[in-house]
Amino acid sequence: MNSLPPIAERDMRRATLCQLLHWLAADRVQPQVLADVYLEAIERIDPQLNAYVDVRGSLLQEQARTAGKRRRDGVMGRLDGIPIALKDNFDVAGWPTRAGLPGREAPAEDDAHVVARLRASGALLIGKTNMDEGALGALTDNPHFGTTHNPYRHGYSAGGSSGGAAAAVAAGLAVAAVGSDSLGSIRIPASYCGVYALKPTHGEISARGLVPAARRLDAVGLLARGVDDLTVLLQVLAGYDADDARSRRRRVAFDLPDWEPGRLRAGLLPDLAAVGVSPEVQAVFDAAMDKLPRELGERRTVDFSDWDFGRTRRAGLLLMEAEMLGTFAADLANTEKPVSPRFRRMLDYAARKSAGDYANADRVLDAATLKMRRLFSQVDVLVLPTTPQGAFPLDGPAPDSIADLTSFASLAGCPAVSIPMGTLPDGLPIGLQLVGARGSDLRLLELASVVAATLDAEPVYPAIA
Repeated sequence: MNSLPPIAERDMRRATLCQLLHWLAADRVQPQVLADVYLEAIERIDPQLNAYVDVRGSLLQEQARTAGKRRRDGVMGRLDGIPIALKDNFDVAGWPTRAGLPGREAPAEDDAHVVARLRASGALLIGKTNMDEGALGALTDNPHFGTTHNPYRHGYSAGGSSGGAAAAVAAGLAVAAVGSDSLGSIRIPASYCGVYALKPTHGEISARGLVPAARRLDAVGLLARGVDDLTVLLQVLAGYDADDARSRRRRVAFDLPDWEPGRLRAGLLPDLAAVGVSPEVQAVFDAAMDKLPRELGERRTVDFSDWDFGRTRRAGLLLMEAEMLGTFAADLANTEKPVSPRFRRMLDYAARKSAGDYANADRVLDAATLKMRRLFSQVDVLVLPTTPQGAFPLDGPAPDSIADLTSFASLAGCPAVSIPMGTLPDGLPIGLQLVGARGSDLRLLELASVVAATLDAEPVYPAIA
């Protein structure tokens, strides 16, 4: 009989995935109780936040009862009993995969690869989270399913296109979430919502069953309230999938997490203002760098004078928009439940471009790969803010540069981690981004853990109440 005091509901919702796994193993928390706590919080908080578009409470409770039985029988998966949210562009058998569009009502026949992995690990699937229309945006201001608000401040952007997933994690409405990242769709909302995110090496986690934005860019992304949580999720979900043409078959294992901080070579951009970083973000970044004199080892200024952040981000968008013309052809033709004028205009832009324009945009990916090879022959990690600005009011103009600092890792296929690095003068969080060479995912996560502990920028999570 466990004589320790019960865990308070608020603490269950603030806890990291790793902490909850410990409490579950120690029999201090039961899967059924955990599921009920998260369902009650969703019912109470989400009407104002709008992080979810589809929650099926009875199915969640049924999963929790099954997880409880597995624990009693002593046969458990790695994530047994952990409530996890999914962005609404992943297939879940029997559920519609809306991808933020109004006419997609047919249920999926099969689980996406990551959903099958989550089920096999014993995770509890809470529901589907809100996203930008077709994953083409960075606001999660969806004309069909409503706007997701930032948990730190109502009326401010949660980022996108995985904004619903990030808001759910930050507000204690999910322990962790799985989303997608094509040009920054995981890392941008992580920065705005003050949570941790990983975009793995391209192809490291199978994207089968994910509605594609641009298959050469799409990566399954992870969101959580702790760096170690991201490591656990990566280990559960990573691996070769023969049915995904871009799945990564490793010739060697991940680079071991064996960087010595004192010998680390950290690359920094010479002038953040020149690439559009706001003075407020630069001040927080500089303060964070001052706290890391040893952790980042030798600091080297890296040359990005040959890299136009805005132009290359625009090239990535063209690749997405051009592919979406085929992916969403039926949605574009649906007159009963039409897509928004904005979404149609963005895809019409791609339709007016020539094959040569597309080929030139595609060459940017090759240029990014070569840039990545040169960069990581000189440094071990690139360190920069995740976003050039913090969250902004939803009733004002959206900055064009939101994805400028995240797009390089996507175009080059590199892993990137975003961690909270501090708070802006307006009280909103902002993220620090670590980018590494392909295959350095575990090394990045280890470094992120050290950096996060030193910065001690643990978010308050104001919506967890």
